[in-house]
Amino acid sequence: MANHTICENGIWPELSNCTLCPRECHVNRNAGEMGYCGQTAALMAARAALHFWEEPCLSGTNGSGAVFFSGCNLGCVYCQNHEIAHGLSGRGLTVSRLSDIFLELQGKGAHNINLVTPTHFVPQIVTALETAKKQGLSVPIIYNTSAYEKIETLKRLDGLVDIYLPDLKYFDSTLSRHYSHAADYFEKAAAAIAEMVRQVGAPVFVDGENSLMKKGVIVRHLLLPGCKKDARHILRYLHDTYKNDIYVSIMNQYTPLLHVESIPELNRKISAQEYEKIVDYAISIGIENGFIQEGETASESFVPAFDCEGI
Repeated sequence: MANHTICENGIWPELSNCTLCPRECHVNRNAGEMGYCGQTAALMAARAALHFWEEPCLSGTNGSGAVFFSGCNLGCVYCQNHEIAHGLSGRGLTVSRLSDIFLELQGKGAHNINLVTPTHFVPQIVTALETAKKQGLSVPIIYNTSAYEKIETLKRLDGLVDIYLPDLKYFDSTLSRHYSHAADYFEKAAAAIAEMVRQVGAPVFVDGENSLMKKGVIVRHLLLPGCKKDARHILRYLHDTYKNDIYVSIMNQYTPLLHVESIPELNRKISAQEYEKIVDYAISIGIENGFIQEGETASESFVPAFDCEGI
């Protein structure tokens, strides 16, 4: 079980010299300073609502109870949630209000609580989850992350999170440096995913496969234009390392938004042929536990309205 920190007099001890993520900014977020994530110690979120665009075993029929937190510790240049990742949208809320939001989403029929980009608010989230669980929160908890995480931070979630939903964005450090200013991305993300698997183990479903997931790890890879070689390296690594102990979600929904117009190689969608080749490769190396996307998914419709609904 994780070692949970208690807030005293409105101060979160970890945030006075913040090293929650691999950026290790060492800023005093309690004093209003912002680190790489763009957030102080004050909780901010931009949406809390039923979300129907996750993998089928997460969204089900009722939807996933997604809470989109403001800010991000990775900051990809092509970010699909640019509006909130860069702190442009969101509303402040208390830890008590966050706890209530979890219960409200459960009351609306959410199959789970989906914490989206939560890394920089882990201490507050831990407290909110513990409070909500004491008040009847019983659906699975999803930690939805870029995987640019520190193992020490993830260990605080041990026993609280049921499903980990990390990305594995890059294998090549040149790509991660260029697109996410994180040359050490693969090293940190690979270690983080190993810790996630250690915590929750192999996938468990409500009524066998093809139903709702209760526990497990789904690793996502968003195929980027011109990055097929890197995608193959990632898929090979995941299969060689975990076999069927995880699910792999290969995504073709990359959408070039306005902020990538100055990056020519990213200013296009993935072609159907590019995606099919990566899916065929996954099948050829023996990946069986996987999700693929069919049809035209590259669309801004996959980006929800960050209008503070439910906050």
